[in-house]
Amino acid sequence: MIAPLRTRLGAYGAWLHPGYGDAARTEFATEAEQLGYPTVWLGLGTASIEDLAPVEQILKSTTSIIVATAIVNMWTNDAAAIAKAYRRLNSTYGDRLLLGVGIGHPEAVSTYRTPYTTMVDYLDRLDAGGVPADGRILAALGPRALRLAADRTLGTHPYLVVPEHTREARAMLGPEVVVAPEQTVVLDPDPLAARKIARTFVSDPYLRLSNYTNNLRRYGYTDADLEGEGSDRLIDALVPHGSTRGIASSLRDHLAAGADHIGIQILTADGASPMPGYRALASTLFGS
Repeated sequence: MIAPLRTRLGAYGAWLHPGYGDAARTEFATEAEQLGYPTVWLGLGTASIEDLAPVEQILKSTTSIIVATAIVNMWTNDAAAIAKAYRRLNSTYGDRLLLGVGIGHPEAVSTYRTPYTTMVDYLDRLDAGGVPADGRILAALGPRALRLAADRTLGTHPYLVVPEHTREARAMLGPEVVVAPEQTVVLDPDPLAARKIARTFVSDPYLRLSNYTNNLRRYGYTDADLEGEGSDRLIDALVPHGSTRGIASSLRDHLAAGADHIGIQILTADGASPMPGYRALASTLFGS
């Protein structure tokens, strides 16, 4: 009997940015599985992928790793089509697909409507299309969306959050709901070089997006932290940097705050492959 999906996510997964392209990410995911990562998160942005083709390519090229979408954008992907693709892949590859869904942010689409109502409607249509609640996870930041995630899905996959958000989500949602934050990191012991990479990533676009800045204000970050390219305090909190042991310690802060799983996104200079970082972290996290 296959164990429930939530128990197979593991503590750590590899979160792969869409900028690398589908072919490269298939190679990355294949190696991540060999390194011991039990889950790979496929960043999607606002892409329309109603056939879930990039997901299928990874499932086809691997044997056991869970492939989680991060996220299927509700504005640009029809729920019925996504449900049909989900059923097909689940039937072909077994219970290895975690359907991450969310509304993204209002600045990215021209048809943005009431977010909460849109999420409820989309989840209703996934229900009608045969996607089980424990086969999907919702990108949620604020309290109302977090409660919806708990009520209608396996849990929540929040992006660009600090451990205080994880702690609050766990306290709010209780022990049975999966809390699986994304955590961006830079493996570089030089704080100036690492902070430069992190600041470029965070400042554009995230410090221009209201859902992220509003959420950060909930945790004590001020206009002074959020203006321009972000304060050092903010950048260091959102994107830990340093040695593999230092990064591992920062990741464990989320686990200590109540996370079940962390999707690790590794930033590099000039878009270089993140795999050297995943190899180094695997040795520390998994003892391989």
